[in-house]
Amino acid sequence: MTAVTRLNVMQPNLGEEEIAAVADVIESGWIAQGPRVAEFETRFAALVDTRNAVAVSNCTAALHLAMVVARVQPGDDVVVPSFSFVATANAPTYVGARPVFADVDPVTGNVTAETIENVLTPKTTAVIAVDQGGIPADIAGIRAVCEPRGITLVEDAACGAGSRLGNRPMGVSADIAVWSFHPRKLLTTGEGGMLTTNRQDWADRARKLREHGMSVSAAQRHQSVLAPAEQYLEVGFNYRMTDLQAAVGIVQLGRLAEMVTRRRVLAGMYQDALADVPGVRCVADPAGGRSNFQSFWIEVSAGHRNSREELLGELASAGISARRGIMAAHRHPAHAGRDHADLTVTERLTDSTLILPLFHQMTSDDLFRVVDVIRRS
Repeated sequence: MTAVTRLNVMQPNLGEEEIAAVADVIESGWIAQGPRVAEFETRFAALVDTRNAVAVSNCTAALHLAMVVARVQPGDDVVVPSFSFVATANAPTYVGARPVFADVDPVTGNVTAETIENVLTPKTTAVIAVDQGGIPADIAGIRAVCEPRGITLVEDAACGAGSRLGNRPMGVSADIAVWSFHPRKLLTTGEGGMLTTNRQDWADRARKLREHGMSVSAAQRHQSVLAPAEQYLEVGFNYRMTDLQAAVGIVQLGRLAEMVTRRRVLAGMYQDALADVPGVRCVADPAGGRSNFQSFWIEVSAGHRNSREELLGELASAGISARRGIMAAHRHPAHAGRDHADLTVTERLTDSTLILPLFHQMTSDDLFRVVDVIRRS
């Protein structure tokens, strides 16, 4: 019997250049946050057309800092999608605010101006809009709801590097955007995150807060023979990125355009091959948007002969690692006790979607192996 070769749902696109970049950092003797982090920040800010980028240890840390620098207070309400990784809902709770769950668009899986407006309260001070799976959210429409009310718009662009809305990169139209470099994302540094904003005061404060609130950065102290005395200006955090990670990130930035192009080709192949399968709907670009297809998901409806769970089982039996679709945070114990509006679309998508394998090195043979299982199941 021939052994079944496992096909993973994703794998990072790393190679010899990243290895060499890390070796250079080790040889330099400075591996903590330093010149490579600064270079990565500068290059990333240019990529997303934003004045300031602040590198941190992960995207959740960036979300937390976004709440702090936007001065979200205990007792405030922050509108978030339940249809997102739980970190989106956790961030407001870190500062004592209440996450208020909004439903999502049935096609894109993103919150919209309408679903947000439906759940605004007099205590709403911020909204977190997610580019779910790399599908661009309608940030301009959401901003039109937030700005007149003085509500801070945070874009959770964890999955959004390389996605575009119109001719603009994601993140540029929000007050603050946050990004992830987890291995499941296109750009990876192993772990790591970024906060971007055009507000200099917010960026300056975030830089201090990521280093325990110190008045003098670790890099500045390292560059001085006689290190200046530091002060701790407020209670901060240890949310630093290392130069080892940033060196990988710098190389990854050079790969981004190629990775987006390849993923879009693969996504198009999935869409074409599954277009006539009853009960299967593929995720697609929204109007005016261009996704990086960080995740490629399908919705399995009653028209398909198998349920989502049965299809996952068929794929697993064929050695194909797919995943259940995006979680609904309001169903999990950490947030289950919270009051919320109607989340019919969120619950339907959570129960009926699954994420198919998609990664840069994936071959057409790999892809049609997945398609064949779906078509015959």
